[in-house]
Amino acid sequence: MKVCRSSGTSLPRRHDPTAGALRSPVLRRITPPLATRQEDPVKRRHFLAAGPVGALAASGAVPAVAVPRHVDPQYVSHFSRQLARHVAVDMFLDARGLIRTVTGQYELITGLARAADRSVGDDLTRVGAAYAVLAGWLHQDVGEWASARSWHSAALVDAQTVADPDLHAYTLANSSYLQVEMGDGRAAVGLCDRGLALSGVPPIARMQLMYQQAHGYSVVGDRAAVDRLLDAAEATARTGPEQPPAPWGRTAAGTNPLFFDIQRATCYGRLGLHAQAQRLWDRVTASVPDSARRRAGIYLARQATSHAALGDPDHALGLAAESARIAAETGSARHRQELEVLRRTMVPWATGPRAEQLAHAFSPISG
Repeated sequence: MKVCRSSGTSLPRRHDPTAGALRSPVLRRITPPLATRQEDPVKRRHFLAAGPVGALAASGAVPAVAVPRHVDPQYVSHFSRQLARHVAVDMFLDARGLIRTVTGQYELITGLARAADRSVGDDLTRVGAAYAVLAGWLHQDVGEWASARSWHSAALVDAQTVADPDLHAYTLANSSYLQVEMGDGRAAVGLCDRGLALSGVPPIARMQLMYQQAHGYSVVGDRAAVDRLLDAAEATARTGPEQPPAPWGRTAAGTNPLFFDIQRATCYGRLGLHAQAQRLWDRVTASVPDSARRRAGIYLARQATSHAALGDPDHALGLAAESARIAAETGSARHRQELEVLRRTMVPWATGPRAEQLAHAFSPISG
């Protein structure tokens, strides 16, 4: 699996010279097992102990991996642990700081999966699909939509090569969310329909598909469908559905008491139901912990938009200023997109006595 880079963007490409090398009888004879090869001990420590930004970021390059003939099953748990760390770090860092690490590790995982026996190979493919989903999400966050679509497509392909309805549903739900952010509600709804039609999908996966489909319906303007799906998803969450053992997870819906308020407020904002959205956002932003500051910035922008749409510029200005400061720190293109929606909503106050305050509020992301 090669990762193609163009203008700083990482794209998956379905070509892998490593796989061809492994098929070569000459290379199979001369390639020693991992345990007998000489290697740089510093690089080995970086790889095995890759922290939040990983060995690849530390070395400054994606290493070429000599794939062993026997792939140790422990690689599965190793990369699963790394994935959890990457997800945790994404809460705080600019997504660009993780893209190279995540896409590089996907390349490693893919090479190992192709060399492994069927059981270990399938497990590595599952982990790889979760990495591809994260890579897609990171590209979404920096506003590289074509790259995001390519990575979500790679995740869908990986998911369909193993018999795992939970993984297939997970990749469809995440692809649906990309379509929502690209403004294609019809595609978002259709992807979730595909997932909901799968047999053997666990309740927690159906829950995710339902609330993601609600976002799709909010784009096309169907409030009844939004409420129906969010009500059903929230009812499922209250039953405490179990997440099957997997490197991905959906814990937020069950552990965050504000999770469905956030989904509903976001959908209502898209539908233009600003009074309903405002009440929900006021409750959400009052309770967001400091550890979720990155997400809080987006919520503040949406809350400010609701206040501005309801003719409350003073409240909106204070929220806008705090949101813009966070956006400047995180570099999130998705966040800036929300602030642009807010800026357009506040055009009536762009001249007159509040013009200077408005310019000051957006100054962290201006220029």
